[in-house]
Amino acid sequence: MCMLTRRCSLAALFLFVFSFASILSAQPESPKPATPFTAAANKRVLKELNFNNVNDYNNASRNLIAPLKTPITSGKETVWDMGKYSFLNQYTPETCPPEINPSLMRQEQLNNQAGLYAVVPGEIYQIRGFDLSVMSLIRGKTGWIVMDPLVSEETARAGIDSARVYLDKNFKVSAVIFTHSHIDHYGGVLGVMAAADTTNIPVYAPEGFLEHAFNENIMAGTAMGRRASYMYGNTISEHNKSGQIGSGLGKTTAGGHNGIVRPTVYINATIDQPFDTLIDGVHVKIWNSPNAEAPTEMMFYFPKHKAFCSAEEVTQTMHNTYSLRGAMVRDPLAWSQYIDETISTYGKDVEVMFASHHWPTWGNDTIVDLLKKQRDLYKYINDQTLRLTNQGYTMIEIAERIKLPPSLGQLFPNRGYYGTLSHNLKATYQRYIGWFDGNPANLHALPPEEAGKKYVEFMGGPAKLLARARMSYDSGEYRWVGMVLNHLVFAEPNNMAARNLLADAYEQMGYQAESGPWRNFYLTGARELRQPKRLDVFRKLNNVEPNRDDLDNMDADEYFQYLAIHLDGMEAEGLNASFNILMQNADGTTTTALLQVENSVMRAYSGELGDVKLPIVALTRSTLNDVMISGGEAGALKFWAAVKDQKASFTGTEQARREWEQFLKSLEAFPFWFNIIEP
Repeated sequence: MCMLTRRCSLAALFLFVFSFASILSAQPESPKPATPFTAAANKRVLKELNFNNVNDYNNASRNLIAPLKTPITSGKETVWDMGKYSFLNQYTPETCPPEINPSLMRQEQLNNQAGLYAVVPGEIYQIRGFDLSVMSLIRGKTGWIVMDPLVSEETARAGIDSARVYLDKNFKVSAVIFTHSHIDHYGGVLGVMAAADTTNIPVYAPEGFLEHAFNENIMAGTAMGRRASYMYGNTISEHNKSGQIGSGLGKTTAGGHNGIVRPTVYINATIDQPFDTLIDGVHVKIWNSPNAEAPTEMMFYFPKHKAFCSAEEVTQTMHNTYSLRGAMVRDPLAWSQYIDETISTYGKDVEVMFASHHWPTWGNDTIVDLLKKQRDLYKYINDQTLRLTNQGYTMIEIAERIKLPPSLGQLFPNRGYYGTLSHNLKATYQRYIGWFDGNPANLHALPPEEAGKKYVEFMGGPAKLLARARMSYDSGEYRWVGMVLNHLVFAEPNNMAARNLLADAYEQMGYQAESGPWRNFYLTGARELRQPKRLDVFRKLNNVEPNRDDLDNMDADEYFQYLAIHLDGMEAEGLNASFNILMQNADGTTTTALLQVENSVMRAYSGELGDVKLPIVALTRSTLNDVMISGGEAGALKFWAAVKDQKASFTGTEQARREWEQFLKSLEAFPFWFNIIEP
């Protein structure tokens, strides 16, 4: 794999929807006000939590050196604009609009704090509010250690520019650290350093970093990217009381360009045997915490400063044991144990804790209290899920029955601003038990479209169902309305009366949501329901493709596995063929591989060639990218066009040519703008 990848795939999908959201602002949308039921639900929140506690406001604004100068642009494109969220700052808990959960509003007011801040004055600083994530800067002996360089090149560069003005006019990067494998912690690295700089600037990352970065951004990147457009509200054009206000963990994902550099130092250590080292003269102890917030992640302790960096294992919100964009389910028990080990090892000494999101926490007693309560939060999720699972309760029943005790639930950092207790409990059930709840009715249930038609028929037809759903809506039963009308929309996707009422129900649930992602999911669904042609607009603009540079820079085994998941098994049925592949890569090297298709499965053995009598396919990786991304007949045409242009060649018998043609036509494209709220 080459060192440099530009515009990582999953982020590129985020950025496309971010860039084109403004186009939809001219489309007819009709957000509704909060109903009395929603207003009452949100008012009850004021009685549940202590909104007089302003400690987080003090910490979020502490040691501000320079505020963010917004917006951040790239040419004529605005890639980041915190100004559109400033309307939130006018509200108090008592004056919070009924369209916003007051607890979520509080979190997003805190997330509005943006600028260059000191964590340990003179030594450790943070760039906050320049992107979804936070970039930390640690003063070294010869330069600056940059930790987690945001999502995009432009926002990371803006952060470094601010540091150059206010901290060090000769700001020089002496090391880079990627705390974990999510793109908001490495995507902006090219705004911090050039790819060639890795020859003299060490880049630290946890073991398995590249593997998991590519798994999310390429292998499952299309599905995750489409769902992430819901999770972060990227296509919601309004930023007001009825629109997108943030994601709990931060605001949303920045626009711009993304990249990655190959780490030079991989770390695999435990807290009792940490990677104990000097990075540019700064003493730091590093240890891994895999399969908690990310498949691969590390935490840090800086003894001189008594500073603990929790990466994303401890933040100012309940996190996800399952991300709604789609991800592997995380291990809440291991997560709890990592925090417990931190308390045992550094709890007596730590004086400041900072993370890769949100604001720091100062003071030993306050830090240890937060660590204990987040430790116990994740263990509570684990233990209580298993307690009810072993009593025979199902995933959905468990999520309804379990509540947080006040000792955990009234702490603001344990509130479900990003993860929620409901979907984390369900994820933990799934981790241990799987998707099947044991009820035979759910073993082979009908797919949504077919089931929808049956439900509508059993309920007396569309008109009766819609009338009853309207009565339920008027009674404030929004969850039920969502369930019922989902069946009607899947049975009759062009039924605008059903779509509009379902959108109304989603909208009220979004207004009540304490979780930023839940709000974004509901409001995005409402907008797609009200505007049936919404996705058509996006599809015509660009059917977001996997990033070409990512594909060019995958190693051979990863690349051929990605090719293999495009194979439509039924289309390839009966094909039993082998081909010798000679593929010229973007860096000028050549990959050889034996590619076999048998039993509707593709396998490739990179570095090998089969019998010399086998057909030989010679092409550039760029050509194969075109074939794979286009898929089917279009992909096959692109290959033969490349042969005609002498950018590819095929050497073999006529029978082998037909087999290669069948293989090419069996490759499927992955359309990004697939339907979610309709068939």
